[in-house]
Amino acid sequence: MLNENILSTYDVIVVGAGHAGNEAALASAKLKKKTLLITLNFKMASNMPCNPSIGGSAKGIVVREIDALGGYMGKCADQEYLQMKMLNTKKGPGVQCLRAQADKKRYPFNMQKHLLKAENLDIFEDEVISLINDDHKVCGVKTKSGREINSKAVILATGTYMNSEILRGHHKECSGPDGEKPSIGLSDYLKSMGLKIQRLKTGTPQRIARESIDFTKGEIQYGNVDDQGFSYESKEFIPLEKQIPCYLIYTTPLTHKIINEHLLESAMYGGMVHGVGPRYCPSIEDKIVRFSDKPRHQLFLEPESYDTNSIYLQGFSTSMPENVQDEMVHSLPGLENAKILKYAYAIEYDALDPLEFDNSLMVKKYQGLFISGQICGTSGYEEAAGLGLMAGINASLFIDKKEPFVLRRDEAYIGVMIDDLITKGTNEPYRLLSSRAEYRLLLRHDNADFRLLEKGYKLGLIDKKRYQDFLDKKGKIEKIYHLLDEKFFGATSRINDYLVSLGYEKLTYGVSAKEVLKRNNVTYSELKKYLDLPKEYELDHIGEEQLEIFVKYEGYIKNQMKEAQKLHKLDDIKLPSEINYLNLDGLALEARQKFEKIKPKTIGQASRISGVNPSDITVLIMHLRKNRLI
Repeated sequence: MLNENILSTYDVIVVGAGHAGNEAALASAKLKKKTLLITLNFKMASNMPCNPSIGGSAKGIVVREIDALGGYMGKCADQEYLQMKMLNTKKGPGVQCLRAQADKKRYPFNMQKHLLKAENLDIFEDEVISLINDDHKVCGVKTKSGREINSKAVILATGTYMNSEILRGHHKECSGPDGEKPSIGLSDYLKSMGLKIQRLKTGTPQRIARESIDFTKGEIQYGNVDDQGFSYESKEFIPLEKQIPCYLIYTTPLTHKIINEHLLESAMYGGMVHGVGPRYCPSIEDKIVRFSDKPRHQLFLEPESYDTNSIYLQGFSTSMPENVQDEMVHSLPGLENAKILKYAYAIEYDALDPLEFDNSLMVKKYQGLFISGQICGTSGYEEAAGLGLMAGINASLFIDKKEPFVLRRDEAYIGVMIDDLITKGTNEPYRLLSSRAEYRLLLRHDNADFRLLEKGYKLGLIDKKRYQDFLDKKGKIEKIYHLLDEKFFGATSRINDYLVSLGYEKLTYGVSAKEVLKRNNVTYSELKKYLDLPKEYELDHIGEEQLEIFVKYEGYIKNQMKEAQKLHKLDDIKLPSEINYLNLDGLALEARQKFEKIKPKTIGQASRISGVNPSDITVLIMHLRKNRLI
């Protein structure tokens, strides 16, 4: 409920109602913790101030992981999207994932409905300016309106609002994203607690009036998926013919000329920007400077909502002044007469150094203080939501005095992200990429439920019916998997017509159905027609996809599982928190300094810290053995 009967004490207080804060609040509330969600403006809960999309490379897999652990992002994205695409369809299953063109208006509304009806969750509009704490523990918050609210745990999910500033050209104003109020005071308070704050930057492009665009000058981009979504529970999907297309256009020589002529007028090149921006999502002026040999850069015209005429100009983020943006936009094909509804801007904000928290997302120096979302140094709605879910889980476990819930690098992209942040830190907004995962064939978009749903059930985030449905599907897949070994096709089998149509020779001897399915272009959806399976063996689209991948990539999957087992052995060796690394003989100076700063919890984590050599790990293991710690 919103702004009614706010108590003086809660189990968990969540600060910020973005994608991180909402998943955190819903998770802790579902885990039966009395939760308070504090936000500057509830109408902006789950707002999408930048790209109105959910998913994408690696990110789409994270949304599936959130769903498998009982989160809400996938469910809300599946309700009312404009377009759904499967990316990387010409590549292997380890990099394929969904991307939805979400509805900027309806997606937040759907998430807000979940928040308002959630049991154990109160919502309060106010601004948190400081915390209630001593030297080692946080136990509540103080708000701008003068309230002091106690709690057993606090989760900060402030997004890009802390001391945020909007920049266009040489003009800078104190503002949050989308013109919302910034959060002032909390960042300075965190500094006073001895926490390291870093300045980061991101940005967003222009929004264009649909009716002012000549779409005939772009290349139409259709959706390609109408039989699955992010949530394993979703059963209804939007037909392809009702999905709204996007359009591909390119920058022109005139675009590049305008940008180069006005380069010093941009906030970025004019010395106004102090924060570090995301390397993998640069502004258009940065692209043109860094890749000066490229004659053009691709841009996408993406609809934002069924309910508005706003078109998002993907790839054209800039911090140029408005008059220069007019020239830039009008230099693009189809946008010669474009009406700009909202000008692009860069935004700077404060975030916490990721080396300040551990793998449970709790700040090392303060018991009970958890961090999630872009305050962790990440970028993207999906990364934020994944961190929020984990913070909500671990705050609840902390209250119950239970071990934290930690995902390994071979279990989830969420695990990869958190491990990267706490072992390597980041000096730019961190973005998940499939290349960051060593075991991406294990971390596929199809198998997030196999990896995580049982964990979600044991935590209490997945209900019994959903868990039983999963077990039923898993059982079917296992039965069919073994049946494929037992079913053989021969020279007189009907399947020969299908094989010949794919360019194969007719079978001359008995071949198992599994061996047939391993052949290129053979699909389970066609193969099953020749298996004569009973009706109870029927699988949905995702189940068939999972079975087919298990079979076709069986050898590769087993090899990666063996490699992951080596990682497990190192991660099973715990490091005592009291080790004085600075005085540990045999360690290189860089290793001493980084171990002392990061305080790795396992040998595995220590081995992944940049600048640490195998010889340093050998010294650590020898120290543990000498002191009979392993």
